[in-house]
Amino acid sequence: MFPKYDVIVVGAGHAGSEAAVGAANMGSKVLLVTMNMNTIGQMSCNPAMGGVAKGQIVREVDALGGYSGIVTDETMIQFRMLNLSKGPAMWSPRAQSDRWLFAQKWRLMLEAHPNIDFWQEMVTGVVVKDGRVKGVYTGMGMQIESEAVILTSGTFLNGLIHIGEKQFGGGRAGEREATGVTEQLVQLGFESGRMKTGTPPRVDGRTLNYDRMEIQPGDEIPSRFSYTPTELPSKQMACHVTYTNTKVHEILRSGFDRSPMFTGRIQAKGPRYCPSIEDKIDRFADKDRHQLFVEPEGWDTCEIYVNGFSSSLPEDVQYKALQCIPGFEDAKMFRPGYAIEYDFFQPTQLGINLETHLVKNLFFAGQINGTTGYEEAACQGLMAGVNAHLAIHEMDPFVLKRSEGYIGVLIDDLVNKGTKEPYRMFTSRAEYRILLRQDNADIRLTPLAVNLGMQGMDKRMEVVETKKCARIDIEKFLNKTSVTPDQINGFLGRIGSAPLKQQVKLKGVLLRPHVNMVDLQAELPMLDAFLNGYTAESIQTAEIEMKYEGYIRKEQEMVNKMNRLEEVKLGDSIQYAELKSLSSEAREKLSQLRPRTIGQASRISGVSPSDISVLLVHMGR
Repeated sequence: MFPKYDVIVVGAGHAGSEAAVGAANMGSKVLLVTMNMNTIGQMSCNPAMGGVAKGQIVREVDALGGYSGIVTDETMIQFRMLNLSKGPAMWSPRAQSDRWLFAQKWRLMLEAHPNIDFWQEMVTGVVVKDGRVKGVYTGMGMQIESEAVILTSGTFLNGLIHIGEKQFGGGRAGEREATGVTEQLVQLGFESGRMKTGTPPRVDGRTLNYDRMEIQPGDEIPSRFSYTPTELPSKQMACHVTYTNTKVHEILRSGFDRSPMFTGRIQAKGPRYCPSIEDKIDRFADKDRHQLFVEPEGWDTCEIYVNGFSSSLPEDVQYKALQCIPGFEDAKMFRPGYAIEYDFFQPTQLGINLETHLVKNLFFAGQINGTTGYEEAACQGLMAGVNAHLAIHEMDPFVLKRSEGYIGVLIDDLVNKGTKEPYRMFTSRAEYRILLRQDNADIRLTPLAVNLGMQGMDKRMEVVETKKCARIDIEKFLNKTSVTPDQINGFLGRIGSAPLKQQVKLKGVLLRPHVNMVDLQAELPMLDAFLNGYTAESIQTAEIEMKYEGYIRKEQEMVNKMNRLEEVKLGDSIQYAELKSLSSEAREKLSQLRPRTIGQASRISGVSPSDISVLLVHMGR
């Protein structure tokens, strides 16, 4: 019935969809297996993509040829660039999407790919022969053959949903859990664990009083996630902000005796940076209120996502508490919030290419690796898809360094340090934030995708070359063009900057605090005329590179030093247990994780600088 596939992807959420794209765009014949064809690419929780560090990841996925940025742009209902009051390393794009259109767009893009086939059924196990994956088993007793398998099971592996004192199996509200895979992998020697996440109630937007809330509009001119000319909305929908209060907290506390979190029915760790509302009022008992974001789910639906009110309390408690929130006095609830526990596998059981140590050509991506968030899942899926293709053709893996992308930081953290709680990306996790900005992801990563042979990247590379040339041209213009005091002092006085006493180069003016290219363009007709032929993003990148030139140079010097360690390869034949000069913990961790380089070894928890010195001596360095 089935041909033999190059790659089978199990699960069609954000990780699975990008995994299918990654492998298919490399030329592999892919089968995407999902329990429900109607939920491909579905946003299980909040209807938004991006945010702090997450937005950078989406741009990196797009720069590598993934689809998440395109899907987000063409289904967005609101766009905001976060952290503009901070430095450019912190600027982070975020978009609200139409939940229905988002999933529909994903499915249509996947269906349009000639290398992707689909099958709707539960996968109950993987076929393993002689330590190598050979396909999957399905719930109907079929065996589908492939050269590689990527598991992207999300929250479905033995998923257990909690609402108050009720609990029932499910991978998501209204969908059954997946069984069989965990049990088989444990028999094969894998270490599994349990994690928890949650979601807030959804409410009827027709019953809310928005006059009692703060309005939160989108940016006046929305930006893109994708580096392609995607179609952006001509209008945007507003979000709103409201707050809990002491009355809300009092009602929520009345349900603690029926809470699965506080009665011990939930043992798994939840996301530290996205706690439930009951966890917030318990941990931060001194706070009188907590912020809530009232987010529409789409253009044509009245359903509202109450961001910040995630809960697993009994539904009657949730409902009563909601109606004490300003603007929610008459609110009707579509469905309650809930918590879900699910199986994951410690990511230290993976290589840096996301292939498992125990079974060759078996890859894990997404929440099965202990991460949380659409964006973290999507980038793992893309990398797993690319590396699955490379593995079956016995080619070197595609690995991003920590200095090349947030994707590199995330995967390096996971496989070297593991995680005891759902892992979420933040800008603070990256050492080289000024290099890993959202505006330059295409310059950093698109050339790598072209070198890989990723389909459809040649035109993108032309755009990157144009952008790089624009940066050089703009800097040359500002270096050679002078401005006189009478041309600029009026502007400098208005912004509180010292007046010029003599003619200076334009770059010198730009480097002053509180001076930016947009204002200079408005003030100086010759600059505006010159920049008229360049895109806003090219101008922005050129400005950032000039204003932060010193910081960028210092970070690049740090990268060069670290790269020297990354170049020292650790062979597969090293018997760490026999290197008695290593600490016992280092011998154990290095034997288990088998790092590829000295640099990777240096980031493993428990491996000290003195252990690295021992390894360098052993390698003849």
